[in-house]
Amino acid sequence: MKDLKKYSNKTKAAYILLVVMLIILLGNFNTLQNSKNVNENINAIFNDRLVVAHYIFQYSKELHFIKSEAEKLDLSDNTKKNEIIHTLNIIHNIDDLYAKTVLTNKEKQYFDIFLISCKEINNHVASKNWGKIVALSQQALTTLESLSQIQIQEGKAKLASANAMYNKNNSLGQLQIALLIILGGITFYLLIVKKIKRSIRIPEPPSLN
Repeated sequence: MKDLKKYSNKTKAAYILLVVMLIILLGNFNTLQNSKNVNENINAIFNDRLVVAHYIFQYSKELHFIKSEAEKLDLSDNTKKNEIIHTLNIIHNIDDLYAKTVLTNKEKQYFDIFLISCKEINNHVASKNWGKIVALSQQALTTLESLSQIQIQEGKAKLASANAMYNKNNSLGQLQIALLIILGGITFYLLIVKKIKRSIRIPEPPSLN
Protein backbone atom coordinates (compact mmCIF):
# COMPACT_ATOMS: atom_id res chain seq x y z
CA MET A 1 0.00 0.00 0.00
CA LYS A 2 2.87 2.35 0.88
CA ASP A 3 4.53 1.72 -2.51
CA LEU A 4 1.19 2.28 -4.25
CA LYS A 5 0.74 5.65 -2.53
CA LYS A 6 4.33 6.62 -3.36
CA TYR A 7 3.82 5.72 -6.99
CA SER A 8 0.54 7.62 -7.06
CA ASN A 9 2.17 10.80 -5.69
CA LYS A 10 4.97 10.57 -8.24
CA THR A 11 2.45 10.08 -11.03
CA LYS A 12 0.40 13.08 -9.93
CA ALA A 13 3.52 15.22 -9.64
CA ALA A 14 4.66 14.07 -13.09
CA TYR A 15 1.28 14.94 -14.65
CA ILE A 16 1.23 18.35 -12.98
CA LEU A 17 4.79 19.02 -14.11
CA LEU A 18 3.97 17.90 -17.65
CA VAL A 19 0.87 20.13 -17.90
CA VAL A 20 2.67 23.17 -16.47
CA MET A 21 5.69 22.70 -18.73
CA LEU A 22 3.41 22.27 -21.75
CA ILE A 23 1.60 25.52 -20.93
CA ILE A 24 4.91 27.32 -20.46
CA LEU A 25 6.24 25.87 -23.74
CA LEU A 26 3.17 26.99 -25.67
CA GLY A 27 3.38 30.38 -23.99
CA ASN A 28 7.03 30.76 -25.00
CA PHE A 29 6.22 29.77 -28.57
CA ASN A 30 3.42 32.34 -28.66
CA THR A 31 5.72 34.97 -27.15
CA LEU A 32 8.38 34.32 -29.79
CA GLN A 33 5.77 34.58 -32.56
CA ASN A 34 4.44 37.82 -31.12
CA SER A 35 7.98 39.19 -30.82
CA LYS A 36 8.53 38.39 -34.49
CA ASN A 37 5.30 40.19 -35.41
CA VAL A 38 6.25 43.20 -33.27
CA ASN A 39 9.61 43.35 -35.04
CA GLU A 40 7.89 43.19 -38.44
CA ASN A 41 5.52 46.00 -37.44
CA ILE A 42 8.38 48.17 -36.23
CA ASN A 43 10.27 47.58 -39.49
CA ALA A 44 7.11 48.37 -41.45
CA ILE A 45 6.62 51.61 -39.50
CA PHE A 46 10.14 52.67 -40.45
CA ASN A 47 10.45 51.31 -44.00
CA ASP A 48 6.90 51.86 -45.25
CA ARG A 49 5.79 54.82 -43.15
CA LEU A 50 8.63 57.03 -41.90
CA VAL A 51 10.72 56.62 -45.07
CA VAL A 52 7.68 57.24 -47.24
CA ALA A 53 6.83 60.33 -45.17
CA HIS A 54 10.28 61.62 -46.14
CA TYR A 55 9.52 60.94 -49.81
CA ILE A 56 6.24 62.87 -49.49
CA PHE A 57 8.13 65.78 -47.92
CA GLN A 58 10.58 65.77 -50.85
CA TYR A 59 7.71 65.63 -53.35
CA SER A 60 6.00 68.52 -51.61
CA LYS A 61 9.15 70.63 -51.59
CA GLU A 62 9.75 70.13 -55.32
CA LEU A 63 6.13 70.79 -56.24
CA HIS A 64 6.06 74.01 -54.24
CA PHE A 65 9.15 75.04 -56.21
CA ILE A 66 7.46 74.20 -59.53
CA LYS A 67 4.36 76.16 -58.54
CA SER A 68 6.47 79.10 -57.40
CA GLU A 69 8.49 79.15 -60.62
CA ALA A 70 5.38 78.93 -62.79
CA GLU A 71 3.82 81.89 -60.95
CA LYS A 72 6.86 84.16 -61.32
CA LEU A 73 6.38 86.97 -63.81
CA ASP A 74 10.01 88.11 -63.93
CA LEU A 75 11.36 84.83 -65.34
CA SER A 76 11.65 84.05 -69.02
CA ASP A 77 9.70 81.13 -70.41
CA ASN A 78 12.88 79.20 -71.22
CA THR A 79 14.21 79.62 -67.67
CA LYS A 80 10.89 78.43 -66.23
CA LYS A 81 10.84 75.51 -68.63
CA ASN A 82 14.38 74.36 -67.83
CA GLU A 83 13.95 74.66 -64.07
CA ILE A 84 10.61 72.86 -64.03
CA ILE A 85 11.91 70.03 -66.23
CA HIS A 86 14.93 69.64 -63.94
CA THR A 87 12.65 69.55 -60.89
CA LEU A 88 10.36 66.98 -62.54
CA ASN A 89 13.42 64.76 -63.10
CA ILE A 90 14.13 64.94 -59.37
CA ILE A 91 10.52 63.94 -58.68
CA HIS A 92 10.74 61.00 -61.09
CA ASN A 93 13.84 59.73 -59.29
CA ILE A 94 11.75 59.52 -56.11
CA ASP A 95 8.93 57.66 -57.91
CA ASP A 96 10.86 54.38 -58.13
CA LEU A 97 11.80 54.52 -54.44
CA TYR A 98 8.22 55.23 -53.42
CA ALA A 99 6.84 52.43 -55.60
CA LYS A 100 9.15 49.88 -53.91
CA THR A 101 7.49 50.44 -50.53
CA VAL A 102 4.45 48.47 -49.39
CA LEU A 103 1.37 50.38 -50.52
CA THR A 104 -2.21 49.79 -49.47
CA ASN A 105 -4.85 49.80 -52.20
CA LYS A 106 -5.92 53.29 -51.18
CA GLU A 107 -2.32 54.52 -51.21
CA LYS A 108 -1.75 53.05 -54.66
CA GLN A 109 -4.87 54.80 -55.92
CA TYR A 110 -3.74 58.21 -54.66
CA PHE A 111 -0.16 57.61 -55.81
CA ASP A 112 -1.41 56.86 -59.34
CA ILE A 113 -3.40 60.13 -59.28
CA PHE A 114 -0.25 61.96 -58.17
CA LEU A 115 1.79 60.43 -61.01
CA ILE A 116 -0.88 61.48 -63.53
CA SER A 117 -0.73 65.08 -62.24
CA CYS A 118 3.06 65.12 -62.60
CA LYS A 119 2.78 63.71 -66.13
CA GLU A 120 0.29 66.42 -67.07
CA ILE A 121 2.60 69.09 -65.64
CA ASN A 122 5.35 67.75 -67.88
CA ASN A 123 3.01 67.86 -70.89
CA HIS A 124 2.08 71.50 -70.26
CA VAL A 125 5.69 72.62 -69.87
CA ALA A 126 6.23 72.30 -73.63
CA SER A 127 3.22 74.53 -74.34
CA LYS A 128 4.37 76.93 -71.58
CA ASN A 129 0.91 76.89 -70.04
CA TRP A 130 2.02 78.21 -66.65
CA GLY A 131 -1.48 78.76 -65.28
CA LYS A 132 -2.37 75.13 -65.87
CA ILE A 133 0.92 74.04 -64.30
CA VAL A 134 0.11 76.05 -61.18
CA ALA A 135 -3.32 74.38 -60.94
CA LEU A 136 -1.86 70.90 -61.50
CA SER A 137 0.86 71.53 -58.92
CA GLN A 138 -1.79 72.45 -56.33
CA GLN A 139 -3.76 69.36 -57.28
CA ALA A 140 -0.67 67.19 -56.79
CA LEU A 141 0.01 68.84 -53.41
CA THR A 142 -3.56 68.06 -52.30
CA THR A 143 -3.04 64.43 -53.29
CA LEU A 144 0.16 64.39 -51.23
CA GLU A 145 -1.79 65.62 -48.22
CA SER A 146 -4.14 62.66 -48.63
CA LEU A 147 -1.17 60.29 -48.88
CA SER A 148 0.31 61.85 -45.75
CA GLN A 149 -2.92 61.24 -43.84
CA ILE A 150 -2.88 57.61 -44.94
CA GLN A 151 0.69 57.32 -43.67
CA ILE A 152 -0.39 58.58 -40.26
CA GLN A 153 -3.37 56.21 -40.10
CA GLU A 154 -1.34 53.18 -41.19
CA GLY A 155 1.48 54.07 -38.78
CA LYS A 156 -1.01 54.34 -35.90
CA ALA A 157 -2.52 50.96 -36.84
CA LYS A 158 0.91 49.28 -36.91
CA LEU A 159 1.83 50.89 -33.59
CA ALA A 160 -1.46 49.82 -31.99
CA SER A 161 -0.90 46.26 -33.22
CA ALA A 162 2.64 46.22 -31.83
CA ASN A 163 1.42 47.56 -28.46
CA ALA A 164 -1.33 44.92 -28.33
CA MET A 165 1.20 42.13 -28.96
CA TYR A 166 3.53 43.61 -26.35
CA ASN A 167 0.71 43.61 -23.78
CA LYS A 168 -0.12 40.03 -24.71
CA ASN A 169 3.52 39.02 -24.25
CA ASN A 170 3.53 40.76 -20.89
CA SER A 171 0.40 38.89 -19.78
CA LEU A 172 1.84 35.56 -20.94
CA GLY A 173 5.05 36.29 -19.06
CA GLN A 174 3.11 36.96 -15.86
CA LEU A 175 1.13 33.72 -16.38
CA GLN A 176 4.33 31.73 -16.83
CA ILE A 177 5.79 33.20 -13.64
CA ALA A 178 2.58 32.33 -11.76
CA LEU A 179 2.70 28.75 -13.09
CA LEU A 180 6.33 28.38 -12.07
CA ILE A 181 5.46 29.64 -8.57
CA ILE A 182 2.60 27.13 -8.37
CA LEU A 183 4.89 24.37 -9.60
CA GLY A 184 7.50 25.33 -7.03
CA GLY A 185 4.85 25.33 -4.30
CA ILE A 186 3.60 21.89 -5.27
CA THR A 187 7.13 20.52 -5.39
CA PHE A 188 7.93 22.05 -2.00
CA TYR A 189 4.72 20.59 -0.55
CA LEU A 190 5.47 17.11 -1.84
CA LEU A 191 8.99 17.25 -0.43
CA ILE A 192 7.76 18.44 2.99
CA VAL A 193 5.00 15.83 3.13
CA LYS A 194 7.48 13.11 2.21
CA LYS A 195 9.92 14.33 4.88
CA ILE A 196 7.16 14.44 7.53
CA LYS A 197 6.06 10.92 6.65
CA ARG A 198 9.61 9.69 7.00
CA SER A 199 9.99 11.33 10.43
CA ILE A 200 6.81 9.81 11.88
CA ARG A 201 7.47 6.64 13.88
CA ILE A 202 4.85 4.18 14.95
CA PRO A 203 5.26 3.47 18.67
CA GLU A 204 5.90 -0.13 19.60
CA PRO A 205 3.15 -1.91 21.56
CA PRO A 206 3.75 -2.12 25.32
CA SER A 207 5.53 -5.23 26.47
CA LEU A 208 3.49 -7.78 28.39
CA ASN A 209 6.52 -8.94 30.37
